[in-house]
Amino acid sequence: MKAVGYRESLPITDESALIDFELPDPQPGGRDLLVAVKAVSVNPVDTKVRRNTPPAEGETKVLGWDASGVVQAVGPEVTLFKPGDEVWYAGSIARPGTNAELHLVDERIVGYKPKSLSHAEAAALPLTSITAWEMLFDRLGVLPGKSPTNQSLLIIGAAGGVGSILVQLARRLTGLTVIGTASRPETTEWVRSLGAHHVIDHSKPLAEELRKAGLSNVTHVASLTQTGQHFADIVEALAPQGKLALIDDPDPAEINVLLLKRKSISLHWELMFTRALFNTPDILAQHRLLCEVGDLVDAGLIRTTANQNLGPINAGNLKRAHALIESGTTRGKIVLEGFD
Repeated sequence: MKAVGYRESLPITDESALIDFELPDPQPGGRDLLVAVKAVSVNPVDTKVRRNTPPAEGETKVLGWDASGVVQAVGPEVTLFKPGDEVWYAGSIARPGTNAELHLVDERIVGYKPKSLSHAEAAALPLTSITAWEMLFDRLGVLPGKSPTNQSLLIIGAAGGVGSILVQLARRLTGLTVIGTASRPETTEWVRSLGAHHVIDHSKPLAEELRKAGLSNVTHVASLTQTGQHFADIVEALAPQGKLALIDDPDPAEINVLLLKRKSISLHWELMFTRALFNTPDILAQHRLLCEVGDLVDAGLIRTTANQNLGPINAGNLKRAHALIESGTTRGKIVLEGFD
């Protein structure tokens, strides 16, 4: 089968940063699905792993987690899917990635692809949907339901992949006042179009921007990028007994956790790979939430965040996608579709 991978950690400008190569077709066992990959999307984790995790000597590592495709075969213990089912998922960081024609994935972290989306449109959503859902409901403990509340959610980096789905989930499924941050006219408009009640500029002090918008303290913060840079402002903006969740990797020197103590602010980390990585007792929650998000998409309540389709899945196009992600200026998600 065709695949794209890397043999050493190199800058994306290097000709060999990602390469086209071939691998034997994998065979499903246990609860594995063998999926014929139709489309993938690229996430910041792809670029982080490429830069920071060199493959073992002599090996070529395949990246990619988001995928939409068709089940081609199933392992002997599979109960949820059958060959021919259209599926979407975000895979496991402990297994080979989705930048290949065929891919093995545990059925418990897979959902049925929304019927209303193409494979390319669907591939934009799994990793960010899982991350946003777990962050909102599992980590921050927000209760679903549209009854009005006095609670509010500040989403830092709301125009990115996770932010774009988190804004929608929070607005459609909860009674929170949703405040997104963006710093350019086009990203501000994007966040507003996704349903945010307010959009503020994260290039300026957050507490001051909230006050300008007629808002005081917020009860919840989802920090998706540059947490270290904003940490003191986040603490100032959070109400006493508020909750802070983050997904990025701030420099520990920038995070003074003692600042949280005075307000009894709780700190929560979200990594959507945790359930698959540790085979947690509730791993099936990712199957269920992907199926539920798919239903929300088909009902017209959640829309795809695919923003750029770079064409076929090959090394050249994936290098372009990695470069765009590393520029820090992307809006929504970058997808690739089909193999040459």
